Amino acid sequence: MKIAMLAPSEEPVPPVKYGGTELVVYNLCEQLVKMGHDVTLLASGDSKTSAKLVPIFDRALRTDPEVNALDFRDVYKFIGTGKVIDYLQKNKFDVIHNHIGWRILAMSQLIDTPTVTTLHGPLDIAYQQKVYGMFKDANYISISNSQRKPMPELNFLATVYNGLDISRFKFYPEAKDYFAFLGRMSPEKGPVQAIQIARAAGVKLVMAAKVDKVDEKYFKEQVEPLIDGEQIKFIGEVDHAGKLELLGNARALLAPIQWEEPFGLFFVEAMACGTPVITMNRGSVPELVINEKTGFICQNEAEAIEKIKIIDTIDRKACFDHVNANFSSEKMAEGYVAAYQKAIETK
Repeated sequence: MKIAMLAPSEEPVPPVKYGGTELVVYNLCEQLVKMGHDVTLLASGDSKTSAKLVPIFDRALRTDPEVNALDFRDVYKFIGTGKVIDYLQKNKFDVIHNHIGWRILAMSQLIDTPTVTTLHGPLDIAYQQKVYGMFKDANYISISNSQRKPMPELNFLATVYNGLDISRFKFYPEAKDYFAFLGRMSPEKGPVQAIQIARAAGVKLVMAAKVDKVDEKYFKEQVEPLIDGEQIKFIGEVDHAGKLELLGNARALLAPIQWEEPFGLFFVEAMACGTPVITMNRGSVPELVINEKTGFICQNEAEAIEKIKIIDTIDRKACFDHVNANFSSEKMAEGYVAAYQKAIETK
């Protein structure tokens, strides 16, 4: 099968540090190539892939100080979309896999190739609901069943869970004496709540997170004053090796999310290291975490504080086995190939 893979250009594929969508795209491309498919990746020029790479920009946009300014981001996203459309019009594929969202849908009349769009974000944002509603008959893939709830009327071909290259993870049978926070320093990820829970439980918390441009004010005003460098430590963004060390040596991932998480790659990354998860009963969580077996799904912060006390009752090997059986890149690629075939058949 000849596949065009459309990736965001904000980060390289795979991301050097933070970048969930870009990591999923990387894992998917590598697995599809292993399966014998002819894959072309349209991404930033500093990406690394076994597929054929078509650079949309010379380097990832976040590495350019000018582009990183918020008022420039949308401009470059539209320029990038135009370059993608131009390439797709000049080259023939069996299927196009869109990971860059609604901008491609808005130009879908310019493309005759069957196209599948994976929705990586929540569907409860008003302007996105408007545009996706205008193209409700397009071919969509959800990354959790929960993600579909705000817009069940969309033409969902399948739910395909994000997958990891398990061989790049290491199982840690024993933990050190701290809890971990991983992700973005944004209100929806709950860094303030994580600090409050750790303080109340009297445990150490090591936080590794990206501070995006849109979250700088929130981080400076609400999170940073709570970081003391002793009980609560912030180590910035980490690369893959740093992520493994942080997660694998933690007693648990502390993730008191404050939104309807559409997937949450950090959940499965933690469990792939053998590290259980303490989180909230929102969004995709019940589809990823097995309550009382691979972690604890809590209703509130008070419950999370109590679960910290019994976190060592969770079998770390059960966490790894759960991810290995359900969230591998092999399983993800198989799910997408089935979706591609469905899109081609119904074209």
